Amino acid sequence: MNANFENMSLDELKSLKKDLDKAIDTYENRKKAEARKLLDEHAQKLGFKLEELATDKPMKSKKSVASKYQNPSDANQKWTGRGRKPKFVTEHLNNGGKLEDLLIR
Repeated sequence: MNANFENMSLDELKSLKKDLDKAIDTYENRKKAEARKLLDEHAQKLGFKLEELATDKPMKSKKSVASKYQNPSDANQKWTGRGRKPKFVTEHLNNGGKLEDLLIR
């Protein structure tokens, strides 16, 4: 591609740069979409859906974890003991309480 940049205005150059930046940013996504289309077509010719071929193992579902701790003043506020401590737990601990005090029995 031969472009004569010398004869272009500043607005034309900026527009061209913007278009090039967009093309560069979306290049990988466009190539992945092309590859997926080809793979979909090939899988269909073989009588499958691509999703069926993408994995040999069935997807594991996330198991819910039972709550271990409960707010004594509001039984609807519970915590599994994983992740960030909820406000009722931190307040209880800051007031000198023990985590064991909040155990669901």
